[in-house]
Amino acid sequence: MLGNAVQDDRPRRRALILVENLSVPFDRRVWQECTTLRDAGWTVHVICPQGTKRDTEPEAEIDGVRIHRYPLRAATWGPAGYVREYGSALWHTARLIREVGPVHVVHACNPPDLLFLPVRWLTRRGAQFVFDQHDLVPELYLSRFDRGEDLLYRGVRALERMTYRAADIVLATNESYRDVAVSRGGKRPEDVFVVRSAPQVERFQPVAAEPELKNGKPHLLCYLGVMGPQDGVDYALRALARLRDELGRTDWHAVFVGAGDAFDAMVELSGELGLSDQVEFTGRIPDADLVRYLSTADVCLSPDPHNPLNDVSTMNKVLEYMAMGKPIVSFDLREARVSAGDAAVYAPANDEAQFAKLVTELLDDPEKRARMGAIGQERITGPLSWQNSQKQLLAAYDAACRGRTAAPRAAPGRQGRRRLR
Repeated sequence: MLGNAVQDDRPRRRALILVENLSVPFDRRVWQECTTLRDAGWTVHVICPQGTKRDTEPEAEIDGVRIHRYPLRAATWGPAGYVREYGSALWHTARLIREVGPVHVVHACNPPDLLFLPVRWLTRRGAQFVFDQHDLVPELYLSRFDRGEDLLYRGVRALERMTYRAADIVLATNESYRDVAVSRGGKRPEDVFVVRSAPQVERFQPVAAEPELKNGKPHLLCYLGVMGPQDGVDYALRALARLRDELGRTDWHAVFVGAGDAFDAMVELSGELGLSDQVEFTGRIPDADLVRYLSTADVCLSPDPHNPLNDVSTMNKVLEYMAMGKPIVSFDLREARVSAGDAAVYAPANDEAQFAKLVTELLDDPEKRARMGAIGQERITGPLSWQNSQKQLLAAYDAACRGRTAAPRAAPGRQGRRRLR
């Protein structure tokens, strides 16, 4: 229990967390926030989509957190698909908000920058709005669709401005996002709190290496993460082709763990590059299998290309590699350096040949790999630990709720009709 947890008989403060793009507790950051608030004495509700293979129940109470889920079919491509997805999500979110009733804090996680719309029902009843900015959506649009600053880009910028304007407090995942909230969003610096994502250390505990996972090769390379258009798996595959064809290295096997809407295209690209015998795609796998691969890996890959989003975003996979004590090859991105420091080596932006060269250098230097891995683990248990982020999260909630009283208890049959005072 955290030190400032509620210990008396006063009614517990109520928080509602809204998520659209992942189910909970599959969304690890959101789940860490939920349990932190729970341990600090909050009653926590979550509204999120149902998962397809996990988190499938419409209602669940897990470790004291009440989760309300709705059916949602994710958009595949094109504006019409996103209109259907977001329209459905907003309708279900508004419906479930009324079922949950009044809260002290409503905490909305983007993307999309649309959740301020159903949040209004709660803020008009006294709730404070905490905006948890997981992504810079305008930069995401530019990086994913490569259409420039067109009409849709101006639209997402307008939605971001409206979200900032509606929010009482902003949670930023790093200092770069904080700078955007202040400069572009017009937020006061004292109303923006940096709550970094951090891996669950207990989830990433190394086990004995399993040489058979290397498929008969001396070395194993590993990629972990989402496979979308902006995630750089294609850069990694082209770098591996250069590693084999230009540098003459065939003493490795590579495993790509994860899924996403570019998964099939990446499998196809691997075949086109003649890498099918050396590159394995696992899809999403259980945590135990993930830990086996990472424990066996010699070098981990973070091939996110330089673009407006990636340069200022913190990559979860980098933090997870560090938790496992693994050296990393990354492109030179601003926030990658902030996170990994000397736990990674950095190729010039989007330079696949240099990326391949750095992989070779690490494969040939086991002592350097060990030093880099130790540096990463020290950073994860020190300045980048979730314990530090917990303090920032609770400080943000304290700032949001300063001077507010506990939630009233609604009369039977009238939940959601009374204002907080």
